[in-house]
Amino acid sequence: MKQLTGDRLAERLGSLSEPVRLRLLAMLEAEELSVGEVARVLQLPQSTVSRHLKVLADAGWTSKRALGTATLYRLDAEGLDPEAAALWAPVRESLAGLPDVEEDRTRLAAVLAERPTDSLAFFGRIAGEWDELRRDLFGGRFTAEALLSLIPPTWVVADLGCGTGDAAAWLGARVERVVAVDRSDAMLDAARKRLGGAPNVEFLAGELELLPIERASVDATVSLLVLHHVASPEAALGEMARVLRTSRGGGVALVVDMLGHSRTEYRLTMGHKHLGFDPNAVGAWMRRAGFHTVRITELAREPEGKGPGLFAAAGWKAPT
Repeated sequence: MKQLTGDRLAERLGSLSEPVRLRLLAMLEAEELSVGEVARVLQLPQSTVSRHLKVLADAGWTSKRALGTATLYRLDAEGLDPEAAALWAPVRESLAGLPDVEEDRTRLAAVLAERPTDSLAFFGRIAGEWDELRRDLFGGRFTAEALLSLIPPTWVVADLGCGTGDAAAWLGARVERVVAVDRSDAMLDAARKRLGGAPNVEFLAGELELLPIERASVDATVSLLVLHHVASPEAALGEMARVLRTSRGGGVALVVDMLGHSRTEYRLTMGHKHLGFDPNAVGAWMRRAGFHTVRITELAREPEGKGPGLFAAAGWKAPT
């Protein structure tokens, strides 16, 4: 068999000198992917991905094939020539378990989960990406807005830890009244400005562990990415139960927060008091707070998301 020349060896070694190319090869060995899919997993522009793919193809690491209007790339480890295979084996072993590679695998699973399974939908993915077409035609908000219509318009909803008013803005147009609570005056000012003086949104300064809301006065509470800032999450959940009423079909609390993680820098950079949570522990706290039914859901990872995974915990109080 023809031996690898010095120049060819240097080219191959040079092609492996960029960390992003190593991550890319690890992905392509696991799955055949399009440029767009690789870009979503690596969170890079498609032009950057194409440039790296060309370097790897020129060095003999990857192969490609056309499928409809798409081009799919892969690393066939068994099809590598002996010299390339000898180089790749220790590289693959060194990559195993690296945090960046593991995060890529998580995002890859999310990207693959979005691939349709039936033939017509598969053709749609290859030929035009129905979801992308739908976003182009109608935007990306209509699904969430339509689902919010399921909330009874007579409800009063408390947005706890309202921040700049994102949830309050969604809810304000669909329910009778929103009570927006935050400990930060700056956040409350930003929320007021964002909502433009909406008459059915009340802004209150206060702590989640001691809410400035009367007992049994709201139908639902939402707390989105706030609990990790609270010194006593269990006390905050007890306050949610206290302010909820069940006489109008309500009595539900929704908490969305981060799964447990090891990003200790969040304590310094963003003031987090907790590095995420074990969802089962949050469920136990909710039950002790008086929620008779609790449902915990680990949320699907967004390929574009760079933070820890999220969960949703919904709790219902028993009707009175």
